[in-house]
Amino acid sequence: MTTERDPWSVLTPDQQRVARAFVADRERDRKHLVVYLSGAHAYGFPSPDSDLDLKCVHIAPTSELVGLAPSDDPPDHMEVIDGVELDYGSNELSPVLRGAMKGNGNFLERFLGDLALGGDLPLLAEARMVVKPLLSRRAGRHYGGFATSQLRLFDDKPTAKRALYVLRTAATGRCLLARGELVTDVTKLAEFVPPEIDELLAIKRTGERQQLEPEHVAAWRPRLQAAISAIDGAWPTSVLPPDPPPEAVTALDSWLRDVRKRHW
Repeated sequence: MTTERDPWSVLTPDQQRVARAFVADRERDRKHLVVYLSGAHAYGFPSPDSDLDLKCVHIAPTSELVGLAPSDDPPDHMEVIDGVELDYGSNELSPVLRGAMKGNGNFLERFLGDLALGGDLPLLAEARMVVKPLLSRRAGRHYGGFATSQLRLFDDKPTAKRALYVLRTAATGRCLLARGELVTDVTKLAEFVPPEIDELLAIKRTGERQQLEPEHVAAWRPRLQAAISAIDGAWPTSVLPPDPPPEAVTALDSWLRDVRKRHW
């Protein structure tokens, strides 16, 4: 995990105003462990029309979990408020932790990413202490697979955004394997991205849907494929273990049981 940014500093004043009110409304609905700002803002290339991609972890009351009525995740919620588009989704703590053990980067980033806009920050600090020891080479598989799916989307419609999603995903995976650190911002991943990435960043920051010219597509397609292949190349020398250490899983289980007792 890198040194934390002020999460609100990546937003414009209008986005901050709308997001603060929106997050406050959501937090009246459920107990969030974290309200995480994902998407282009976390990846280092927001454009003026980027939405606010809020990926959250909430804690259902233990009394609900042990009863007959299931505690379902809230439906994803998309809304435009004063010209600011918000995309909200939240998952309950237990399945998110299971996903983190499996190396699911989407869930790992909610815990270990540095753009937490809300939630229970002292409890999030506890969560980070038990989640980080779970990091394993399983995450490399996740990021490799996700980058491959993003490459297919790029082939369907070659935009700067989709090219950057491939590079960001691959670079995050390689950094994780090489250093054991989860970094999502491509501007902090220079070692793991092509030096020509500034060209894509400049195009993307002008708008979300800037399509690449044919000559740009021809130049970038092999670079994107090489970025994905490099994840496999990083596997044998990774600083991470193949699987989460058993003692880390035990500590996680103990922490989760303690959280359930605190939130009966």
